[in-house]
Amino acid sequence: MVMTASPRPRLGISSCLLGQAVRYDGGHKRDPFCVDLLGPLVEWVPVCPEVEAGMPIPRPSIRLTGRSEAPHLVAGATGEDWTGRMEALASRRVEELARLGLDGYVTKQDSPSCGLNGVLVQPLEGGPPRRDGVGAFVRVLTGRLPLLPIEEEGRLHDPLVRQRFVERIFAHAAERSRRAVGGSGG
Repeated sequence: MVMTASPRPRLGISSCLLGQAVRYDGGHKRDPFCVDLLGPLVEWVPVCPEVEAGMPIPRPSIRLTGRSEAPHLVAGATGEDWTGRMEALASRRVEELARLGLDGYVTKQDSPSCGLNGVLVQPLEGGPPRRDGVGAFVRVLTGRLPLLPIEEEGRLHDPLVRQRFVERIFAHAAERSRRAVGGSGG
């Protein structure tokens, strides 16, 4: 079978980046690059782990606390620990995403659930927060799908990072399409 058009990549994305009002304060973080430029070229699969884990809108802000390797996800104002609920949601939702055959994922920078790198972690013993955490949902996503092209929306403002990410997602989609039509390329 000969394909005449390149496949349309399927990307997961933090829902707030598409303009969905799902953030803790009832707002969004609509990203013009994702929506206006990349959006017409891809199929988005929006995910808001916080809402899907049962957090209301609006809600107290959450943060990562403890050791960076295994932090807890805690509501700052109430101290409510969301770690177990987020882990259960993340395990289930990431399996659903794996079955969808994603070609990439765009995460929300600095988010305690969706941040890819450098998320603030408040140590239990006090002291200044460290910027060495990974969001609770994204930790499960990267563990389950280690080869999936993933990038934070903030880094996509860098033209070189953006170009490389777009190339990777289209290459991933082309490979997925090739496998789907039975080619082994081998």
